[in-house]
Amino acid sequence: MFSPHVTVACIVHAENKFLVVEELINGKFLWNQPAGHLEADETLPEAAERELWEETGIRAQPQAFLKLHQWIAPDGTPFIRFLFLVEMEKIMATYPQDSDIHHCHWLSAEEILNSSQLRSPLVAESILCYLERKAYPLSILDYYGSPFAK
Repeated sequence: MFSPHVTVACIVHAENKFLVVEELINGKFLWNQPAGHLEADETLPEAAERELWEETGIRAQPQAFLKLHQWIAPDGTPFIRFLFLVEMEKIMATYPQDSDIHHCHWLSAEEILNSSQLRSPLVAESILCYLERKAYPLSILDYYGSPFAK
């Protein structure tokens, strides 16, 4: 049976800048959107909100769904990545709660798109998705059964 890793990521945008997190992976500092794995007892937006808090110390709810990416990493690991949008009025200070995050940066789209420090091609692809200005309401996602009973 095909069992991809289900992950969520947040495009966090404020004052024409995007928030990226910096992680040390295989001895190299790399950038990613605030992102991580879906847990069994949470909805996709809840997972995005939790990952944003853990990796940046920012408490904010996603306002929109941007895109679903299916990707196979160079090591053969398959991923299904749900990309969410968090629009903020102002750039906020960051306080990562996750010890794997060394620093957070507010950067321009150009700085991210031209960087050699991206954890995966999905980091740049996610910025391009934002720039397309196609966003979908969170109601496009739905949940049934326990623990999601309405």
